[in-house]
Amino acid sequence: MDHVDVLHGIEVPDPYRWLEEDVRESDEVAEWVKAQNEVTFGYLRKLPHREAIRERLTTLWDYEKQGTPFRRGGRYYVFKNDGLQNQSVLYSMPTLDDEPRVLIDPNTWSEDGTVALGGLSVSDAGRYLAYSIAEAGSDWKTWRVMDLDRRTVLDDEIRWSKYYGIAWTPDGDGFYYGRYPEPQEGDEFQSLNLKHALYYHRIGDSQEKDRLVHERPDEPKWGFRPTVSEDGRYLVVTVSVGTDDKYGVLVRDLRDPDGELDVLVPGFDNEYEFLGNDFTTLYFKTDLDAPRKRIVAIDLEKPGRGDWREVVPESEHVLRDAGMVDNRFVCEYLEHAKTRVKIVERDGTFVRDVKFDGIGTASGFGGRRHHAETFYSFSSFATPPSVYRYDMQSGESTLLFRADVDFDPTDYVVEQRFYESKDGTKVPMFVSYKMGLERNGDNPTLLYGYGGFNVSLTPGFSVSRLLWMEMGGVFAMPNLRGGGEYGEEWHQGGTKLNKQNVFDDFIAAAEHLVAEKYTRPGKLAIQGGSNGGLLVGACLTQRPELYAACLPAVGVMDMLRFHQFTAGRFWTDDYGSPENEEEFKALLAYSPYHNVKENVEYPATLVTTADTDDRVVPGHSFKFAARLQEAQSGPEPILIRIETRAGHGAGKPTAKIIEEAADLWAFLVAELAFEPRLP
Repeated sequence: MDHVDVLHGIEVPDPYRWLEEDVRESDEVAEWVKAQNEVTFGYLRKLPHREAIRERLTTLWDYEKQGTPFRRGGRYYVFKNDGLQNQSVLYSMPTLDDEPRVLIDPNTWSEDGTVALGGLSVSDAGRYLAYSIAEAGSDWKTWRVMDLDRRTVLDDEIRWSKYYGIAWTPDGDGFYYGRYPEPQEGDEFQSLNLKHALYYHRIGDSQEKDRLVHERPDEPKWGFRPTVSEDGRYLVVTVSVGTDDKYGVLVRDLRDPDGELDVLVPGFDNEYEFLGNDFTTLYFKTDLDAPRKRIVAIDLEKPGRGDWREVVPESEHVLRDAGMVDNRFVCEYLEHAKTRVKIVERDGTFVRDVKFDGIGTASGFGGRRHHAETFYSFSSFATPPSVYRYDMQSGESTLLFRADVDFDPTDYVVEQRFYESKDGTKVPMFVSYKMGLERNGDNPTLLYGYGGFNVSLTPGFSVSRLLWMEMGGVFAMPNLRGGGEYGEEWHQGGTKLNKQNVFDDFIAAAEHLVAEKYTRPGKLAIQGGSNGGLLVGACLTQRPELYAACLPAVGVMDMLRFHQFTAGRFWTDDYGSPENEEEFKALLAYSPYHNVKENVEYPATLVTTADTDDRVVPGHSFKFAARLQEAQSGPEPILIRIETRAGHGAGKPTAKIIEEAADLWAFLVAELAFEPRLP
């Protein structure tokens, strides 16, 4: 089964090409998966502390969880979970003081909890709720519509939608949505996503009757995200071509039934996030001439760039998100990866800061222009989520809900440290652990990273990480280049030909933890998922002696073929393209699959993936694990854990999350050779 490609004049062996086949379509791959799982689960089930870890995880996880409420059309909505429900339940109530009533319970959709509620959108008047359903973790979504007054599900069904939400028309009679052509049977989870198009669906019609609003068959890689302005006047379409926040913008005046989508912003040079409008003036968050982002106003009657007006100027900190509530801007900033929120008038006048307790992450702050309230949650590594109502007029935060988890937050420490990477760049890192930890160089330590796609890692609550610290472990999370913690320059510093900077930052974080005597290589594990799985794979092959255990999850491991499957073509924004000779050489230099070497003692490795992952197809992990198993010259195990009826991570049921976390921590306890502190 040996296979060799010749790329840019270089012979590139690909001995496990056959493992790219869909497990549902190939008996040979299915047999390989079955054999691997038998070995892996047989090994994991025999680990001495696994059952005690699973029981403690279950106890910790069994607390009431509540999402951030939101208000639409005269009702409030909130997600709740009584503790161990596989999927959270959507409730509604007329006021915050009323008893919530169950609106949608996804736990009734499947026995194993693998059918999940995806996106949702309430029509402006509150008559209809459109919601999407995702099965087995797939990115494919099926949209349904509920009549909220009757609480009945209508016959409307929208299929072959991915990635984007919907936008209701102001009359509530229908909505705009994007979809891909129906894939050929058997190609649903492997084929490239091309030829996205925008449609209008009228309630009561079949999908076949939906009206095509916009498509670009000459640009099959383009995608279209619709938004309707709150006043119902404009359809604003954000056009994307990859994962970079670089968009085009189209606008249509909905008062004209025969109107066309006009180009407001051409090309894909900068970010433009539509925030709202005052009549013909549209507000956008953008990084145009502002790598840390700002807010500008564009008057459709004078749309030339020379007439654009700056409303909120660029700050020393990154403007992560923004919205309009109570006719003001709510601006969420990152200050060294910690949340800061400012309220700003529409003319740019600063009103006030929102106050938070300690180092952590706040999220939410949604709402409508006419709302005088918004809602947010706040959490940190050792602070469970608390949900607040924020009065936009007084600036007062009122606690609505605080999670009651079986631990004492005051027993834990959260630090932020700064260290130097290989090229001298200062990189921040959060380090969290249980009070009283002695820095003697012998603590089991888990280093987690991502470093890509402009994603910012901020301190948030995780039951599994809490258990890791409770057992005596240190948890560390650096903010690597490639992320968005310091704006577009930080992001670009870890992309394409600069991608090695990300791995250097992560390796330097590991070396810092060792130098500062938190741990030593024999007690150090690294973890990451998706792009973070690539991070772990690359650092594993570059510095195998630096870690005792590695946990790469759903990783991009073959950097020469990632662009040929499902969403992979989007990622060339960050990774570059194997079609480009210079970028090909950079990709080949760190591609985990291609850099596994013979006669190397690799650390213990537990690769994780899932059979329905149609974001990063599981063939990446299959090929990497097979190559690593073949090359391993040391005594440490190389295992792959392949989840069934699960995908890239979204919508995974609680039961599966707990089982996987128990396996991972039991594996680390065994490989880092420590006695966990368990009640």
